[in-house]
Amino acid sequence: MYNYLFGPVPSRRLGISLGVDLVTHKICSLDCIYCECGETTDLTVERREYVPVDDVLKELEDYFLNHPDPDYITFAGSGEPCLNSRMGEVLDFIRERKPHISIAVLTNGTLLGDPEVRKALLGADLVMPSLDGASAAALGTINRPHGSIDPKAYIDGLAAFRAEFQGKFALEIFILPGCNDTLEELIALKAAVERINPDVVQLNTLDRPGVVSSIHAATQGELEQIADFFKPVPVEVIAAAPKRKGIDSYRNDMESAILETVIRRPCTLEDLATILGSHANEINKYLGALEEAGKIESVRQERGLFYQARNKFANS
Repeated sequence: MYNYLFGPVPSRRLGISLGVDLVTHKICSLDCIYCECGETTDLTVERREYVPVDDVLKELEDYFLNHPDPDYITFAGSGEPCLNSRMGEVLDFIRERKPHISIAVLTNGTLLGDPEVRKALLGADLVMPSLDGASAAALGTINRPHGSIDPKAYIDGLAAFRAEFQGKFALEIFILPGCNDTLEELIALKAAVERINPDVVQLNTLDRPGVVSSIHAATQGELEQIADFFKPVPVEVIAAAPKRKGIDSYRNDMESAILETVIRRPCTLEDLATILGSHANEINKYLGALEEAGKIESVRQERGLFYQARNKFANS
């Protein structure tokens, strides 16, 4: 078992993706109310070596020697990957050893105002930052950022990186009805998008329960209307239910292990990761597929969000 690699996981956007996690749970510069990984426990913008990069490189070396190549190697995981001060070294190592594998970075984009962060990401093929609110009100409500982060600096950093980056830049906007879908907020977001000039905007919404129980997903129709509003900027609506089991890396044994565990007792995401010895992000992908199939359900309790078997499967 690896400590800093996870998957390959069935990704909705990247096919067969090997994850690289450069921070521990849950270190981030934002505390988003929709995050499937739970609340941020260390809200920070301090860059340092949160996990030992030399050990990450050893795990990558071992993976390359013993496993087939994935479609993507993706920097993602338990928090904001750009917080790791040696991230650029890991990216360079992958590029040198496996130049034919595409590299993606999933980031909230809040650190792109830092020239060192921008430089570290220049070797990636695909960078997918997010921007959910262009106003202080929306940013505060949805993303609950570190106190040093304000919308102008956030957008300035995204625009600065876009001007330097030669790969594909896909800007994700997470739509939460009642939070960032008013005309005023959409006008502000569109102005920010036009300034940033991404290759594509990806509209997303809740796939599974987030940190705050009162929020809900936008409908497909609402997302399509917002996509029309952003024209002529290219927009993809990516929140439609994915056919995860059609992806080659989908593991039926992992699905079975999760079901066998939650049939016995409800578990949080962290419980399942500990019990099954897998990374939380990997578990998350299978929880989504099992919920889509109606085999499990989520229930919010005092200690967090628990997953349990739906009655017809628990009693079968």
